[in-house]
Amino acid sequence: MPWDSTATAALLLAAALVIIIGAAVFLLRSVGRRQFLGSAQERATYETLHTASLAAPPLRARLNADSARRAGRHLRVLLGVPALTLTDTFGAVLAWDGSVPGAGHDHQEAVSRHARRALASGRTEVLGPGDTPCDVPDCLLRQGVVVPLIVAGQPEGTLAVYGSSATTGLVRAATEVARWVSTQLELAELDRSRTAVAEAETRALRAQISPHFIYNSLSAIASFVRTDPERARELLLGFAEFTRYSFRRHGDFTSLAEELRCIDRYLLLERARFGGRLEVTLRVAPEVLSVVVPFLCLQPLVENAVRHGLECRAGPGHLVITAEDAGSEARISVEDDGAGMDPERLAATLRGETKPGADGPSGSERRREPGIGLRNVDERLRHVYGDAYGLVVETAPGAGTKVRIQVPKFHPQAVQQGPDHG
Repeated sequence: MPWDSTATAALLLAAALVIIIGAAVFLLRSVGRRQFLGSAQERATYETLHTASLAAPPLRARLNADSARRAGRHLRVLLGVPALTLTDTFGAVLAWDGSVPGAGHDHQEAVSRHARRALASGRTEVLGPGDTPCDVPDCLLRQGVVVPLIVAGQPEGTLAVYGSSATTGLVRAATEVARWVSTQLELAELDRSRTAVAEAETRALRAQISPHFIYNSLSAIASFVRTDPERARELLLGFAEFTRYSFRRHGDFTSLAEELRCIDRYLLLERARFGGRLEVTLRVAPEVLSVVVPFLCLQPLVENAVRHGLECRAGPGHLVITAEDAGSEARISVEDDGAGMDPERLAATLRGETKPGADGPSGSERRREPGIGLRNVDERLRHVYGDAYGLVVETAPGAGTKVRIQVPKFHPQAVQQGPDHG
């Protein structure tokens, strides 16, 4: 059917409406975006903070060629300079980021010389036209600012910026950015120190397990070798599984299911020693079994209940282990009806204080001091999750003890590692 003038006009009108509606939507979105970001000053503040946030993660991983390269491009944008470089403590260039092609190679020798001079003086070096000789007449990198990066009072490297002029504003800006970079490197060092402390605490837990528990376990196994060889074999396998898990070298985190399996092996050995005196009730919600928890965060709580609670009790003792789903968290408790503890004495132990007295507990008393294992677990939980996630202990002499913990189901630092096969 041939097109008439009316159909053509209708088609043109529809096309015009589509264009008008599209333009209106674009304008509304643009206005909304500008309104969301606020004034020009607010937008500039946002862009500055956003750029700084992109540079922070590489610096928190330690200053090396890779982290300097990834952070350098954001730092150069932050300062708005043609070129920026980061060096190590010897003045060697770790990374160069510049908008001038080939400039990094042309000036690398001069950059190292400038860095060594700033590191030797410990002060900001302002570079004039004669400090960066260049054969290119219109070179944009004839002047610059080199600032030492100071971490814990010691030079860690330098940040240097280059441009056509070294204004007072550029000197101030480079100095402040270098100070911020130094802070990120200090935080990285703090993270490494805290990780080393956590690893030392885990080693301390392993050392605490070995003397008392290993002796008692082997004694219990030996008592069944002649009277019940099959039971002795079962206990020996359980002992092997427990020690293999406890002394593994792989990872600082594990699943709740693995931690409970370790506790099951531990209680198998303790039941052999206690006979019918030790009763255990386990209440675990299946949905929390996959939750990742710090390695050996529950076994010390159970050992404390057995060793300092039920072992001191005349007659049978009851141990209850509970793990519940609480929305975004898992709540775990270990409760016994044993001898209990003095709350003030326990509080002092959790704070790392010596029990008030003449000279404190003797060596043998200190080895059996209630709460030492609890303190270690409390410190590790706070280290990983924050102070809101420390132990909560309810106890009194003769009234038993209940220890409660809660852990987030998902946490960036808590990453489950695979089983150790070494």
